[in-house]
Amino acid sequence: MDVMPLLLLVAGSTAIAVAARRTRVPPPLSLVAAGLAVSYVPGVPAYDLDPDIVLPLLLPPLLHTAATDSSYLDLRAQLRPVALLSVGYVLFATLAVGWAAHLIVPGLPLAAALVFGAVVAPPDAVAATAVARRVGLPPRIVTILQGESLVNDATAITAYRVAVAAAVGEGATWAGGIAEFLVAAVGGVGVGLVLMVPLHWLRTHVKEPLLQNTFSLLVPFVAYAAAERVHASGVLAVVVVALYLAHRAWEVDFALRLQEEAVWRMVAFVLESSVFALIGLQLPVVVEGLGARYGVGAAAWYALALFLAVVVARFVWVYPATFLPRALSAGVRAREPNPTWKGPFVVAWAGMRGVVSLAIAFSIPLTVHDGAPFPQRDLVLFLAFTTVIGTLVVQGVTLPTLIRLLRLPGRDEDARTLAEADAQAQASRAAERRLEELLGDERNALPGPLADRLRKVVERRRDSVWERFGRSNPVTGESADDTYRRLSREMIGTEREVFVRLRDERRIDDEMLRTLLRRLDLEEAAVYREVG
Repeated sequence: MDVMPLLLLVAGSTAIAVAARRTRVPPPLSLVAAGLAVSYVPGVPAYDLDPDIVLPLLLPPLLHTAATDSSYLDLRAQLRPVALLSVGYVLFATLAVGWAAHLIVPGLPLAAALVFGAVVAPPDAVAATAVARRVGLPPRIVTILQGESLVNDATAITAYRVAVAAAVGEGATWAGGIAEFLVAAVGGVGVGLVLMVPLHWLRTHVKEPLLQNTFSLLVPFVAYAAAERVHASGVLAVVVVALYLAHRAWEVDFALRLQEEAVWRMVAFVLESSVFALIGLQLPVVVEGLGARYGVGAAAWYALALFLAVVVARFVWVYPATFLPRALSAGVRAREPNPTWKGPFVVAWAGMRGVVSLAIAFSIPLTVHDGAPFPQRDLVLFLAFTTVIGTLVVQGVTLPTLIRLLRLPGRDEDARTLAEADAQAQASRAAERRLEELLGDERNALPGPLADRLRKVVERRRDSVWERFGRSNPVTGESADDTYRRLSREMIGTEREVFVRLRDERRIDDEMLRTLLRRLDLEEAAVYREVG
């Protein structure tokens, strides 16, 4: 097996993602553009997007990281709009875009057109999160987009299976499709509910660090595989388990939380970078499949028309789904803030598609039930590819400008800092009371300087949040937090240099050096987190 193509993909996509962080362009867009640019460079390997790899091996960890990065409580508060988008919109888009494809593409059967509709129906979890946070959307809109993209893959995959069954002549019916959707949805949630408690119990009782990290990496694959084994939705199982684990993460040992965060950040960064580069690298594959059967002008017209159909269908769904429930229900009006036209406009425009749509498209069977070729399969692949690229590039690039023009309010950072300071003050007072209770027990007797050090730790943690409102250093422009962090790191760096010099002089050995450096690393991490 030649591993060089894989190494080139990971190394190249990682380098591009790092460089993109220094620009205003969201990394997913830079990676897609780079993939498109190098796809025809001589010597670049061919990268076939295999659905048997993407769906069971790449999708679970990507969903897991997106779910753990969201909030169960926030998603529950936005359950109605999330459900309307992740279920209602996906089914509506499947029908509306499929019908449009049937009308626009000559000779494309309705069943095959509905397959295309299901393929391009779900916005992508990674793309939505990356772009939404980069451009500073209001928290409620970010939550809705996150929740939609976490769940909609399950709806789209089920709709795709029903449409494929109809297209290949297996006698699919509406009743059968609804039953399959209910089994997948209820079964996926059920598998997640069954697994989440024992998985969390194992997570809190396994003490070996290497085993803890291995277990953490296996969790999304276990949930996905268990659900798919019983023909339920692996997507929903992964999301349910991840939301529960994230909600109960405070019960896990602090060292494991720190390790998990570092490991999963690395995994998510590598996978997300590689996935978006893979999207661009599919250009030669879909163009080659298109062949000479369709003229360039005709194929471009189909692609443009269906891209517009995808965009328009989302607007057609989002506005009624936003305002009709408020008009019909006093409870909705009482629970939810009154939206203006601007919020739904951004939600409608932020429907970027991603790798899941392409993976589903590549899984379209080659033949139908009687052995004949699947109707216009190559054209459906091409149109799915152009729709994904179109939404990522057109909507992703213009979304920041759109938000600036609409002047949507972002997060109120001062209000958040005040809330954080109040929470920290309450926690610090409780910690101080607990410390005095413990010191009152003779079993916890400490020398005065050590007891004072504990008191100062709590005091420093409480004051650090308020210091963010302090004036900047008139010379450097730094806040008090920044200066404190810089001086602490300078002190720790000086100690680190001394330890290395002592090792080089053979006055301490490498084992002791590692112990001392790890202690400094933990202290430096604590300083960084303490001041935010």
